[in-house]
Amino acid sequence: TGFLHLGGLRTALYNYIFAKKHQGAFILRVEDTDQNRVVPGAAEGIEDMLDWAGIPPDESPRRGGSFGPYQQSHRLDLYRKASDMLLERGAAYHCFCTPQRLELLKKEALRSQQTPRYDNRCRHLTPTEVSEKLSQGLDWVVRFRLERGVEPFQDLVYGWNKHEVADVEGDPVILKGDGFPTYHLANVVDDHYMGISHVLRGTEWLASTSKHLLLYKAFGWDPPQFGHLPLLLNKYGGKLSKRQGDIFLERFARDGFLPEALLDIITNCGSGFAEKQMGRTLEELISQFEIGRITTHSALLDLENLPEFNRIHLTRHIENEGLRQKLIRELQLLVEHVYGDQQVEQEVLEKEYVERVLLLRKGHISLLKHLVSSDYSYLWVRPSVSREQLQTISAEVDEIGKLVLGLMARQAAVLTVEELNKDLRSLQKQTKETAYSSMMKILRLALSGQQHGPSVAEMMVTLGPKEVCGRIHKALSS
Repeated sequence: TGFLHLGGLRTALYNYIFAKKHQGAFILRVEDTDQNRVVPGAAEGIEDMLDWAGIPPDESPRRGGSFGPYQQSHRLDLYRKASDMLLERGAAYHCFCTPQRLELLKKEALRSQQTPRYDNRCRHLTPTEVSEKLSQGLDWVVRFRLERGVEPFQDLVYGWNKHEVADVEGDPVILKGDGFPTYHLANVVDDHYMGISHVLRGTEWLASTSKHLLLYKAFGWDPPQFGHLPLLLNKYGGKLSKRQGDIFLERFARDGFLPEALLDIITNCGSGFAEKQMGRTLEELISQFEIGRITTHSALLDLENLPEFNRIHLTRHIENEGLRQKLIRELQLLVEHVYGDQQVEQEVLEKEYVERVLLLRKGHISLLKHLVSSDYSYLWVRPSVSREQLQTISAEVDEIGKLVLGLMARQAAVLTVEELNKDLRSLQKQTKETAYSSMMKILRLALSGQQHGPSVAEMMVTLGPKEVCGRIHKALSS
């Protein structure tokens, strides 16, 4: 019914790391039984995003598996047979109540300030009455007969639990008039036939679990073990906002966040691990996870911290030889996309140059796209600055240029901002009348064509001796 958001990602991630820790299989099943709410492309989008996040399912509609099909709308025959089985056993019954009658019941309950519930009217129809109504071709649904005396169950997170569902709600619909099951029937049937051993799902399903266990009992099947995960809320304790679209994974992928940073932040704000620790990899999450450590407290997610999480993981990517190659290609494409119409020269797109930039800015940037922001445009677009422009700042342009070229020739090994700052101070003392601030203006303009930006020493370090010399030569000869 929608695209994958941070809450869904967290549920998927906990299932994934639990499955991997216990050498199990992580299964993606698409629940599309509510046909009115199906969003076109959402099922494919969910699987795309799980792949992007690095937690691909072992079995799914796309990958297949031994227990398919993995899409509930393709399993209708199975649910119909299961429904028939419950009807034969007297655990379910046909209900002929019209939508109008149900709406009246709802309005009446609300007027009396009670929770709306079905009054179980059709539960009391005799077999003869049912046959008669069926022969008249009346519309019907199948409802499950809720019984009192629910047995307690042990939740993997919340401990011993039970909800006397028959006291608070009417008999639920399990098979709708269109032949589609509801969530309750479809999930119980699928979990049984797919051999599911453990289910980790959101805490909003905790109250329904007793109902599901009654269904398992009616079928005579053993249920899986359930673990209900506490809510993922914003930093103020409110719901994450779907309205602004700022919790959907597509947005984070589009903005250039690394999936590792998202996995890290949504586990860091929750529980299940011995300690809070930024920068955990997926392998570390798997090895450190203990389901007994999940608390029942809601997890408060502060997305303002996400850039810092991303900076840590981006640094790790830059340091890793294989992952760095991928970043180099991404950055080359970003430069062409952002500065393509400004005649980016081929040399500044060369792998060695782009790699130097990445290694030097490691730890300083939280997103790769920051390297193509206006602050860093000097890295990719060589300035067109004339000698005359520079001479308006100081007449000693040629002398300053020669001094810096000489410095670069001596400094060809490894440049550091600290050393360069000292060297530039020394060079300024060798000029006759140019103030240090004027000399910095000249160099900034010659190197970047801009009057603002990072310090001159930082620019020179990032550009490297070869590029610095090339730009100064170009400015002096134009």
